Amino acid sequence: MEFAVIKTGGKQYKVAVGDVVSIEKIKGEYAKGDKISFDEVLLTQDSKDTTIGTPFVSGAKVNAEIVEIGRLRKVMVVKYKQKSRYLKRNGHRQPFFKVKILSIA
Repeated sequence: MEFAVIKTGGKQYKVAVGDVVSIEKIKGEYAKGDKISFDEVLLTQDSKDTTIGTPFVSGAKVNAEIVEIGRLRKVMVVKYKQKSRYLKRNGHRQPFFKVKILSIA
C-alpha cells in the first residue's frame, strides 16, 4: 500500500491515493475543483521501501483536488467570573478544505 505523510496548516496527515481529507484552509483564492500540490512531504511509503525526509523528502509531491470548501460547526467561547457580573460570549467557525488525493509522486 502506497501512502505519504504531508504537512499543511501546522498539522500532519497520512494520505493515500483516493483518500478524502479535511485540512485547514490554505491562504489564497481557491475554488471547488482546483488542483493543489503539497511539497512538504515528510515520509513516503511504497510497496518495497520507505523514504523518511530530513525534514522533507526531496522531489516528493502529493497532488490533490479540492472537493469542498466550508466551515465547521460553531464553537462557543465563554468567559465568566463569578460574583462580578462579568460574562462574555463569542462564537467561532473554523474554515476547512476537503481535498481528494490524486497522486503521490
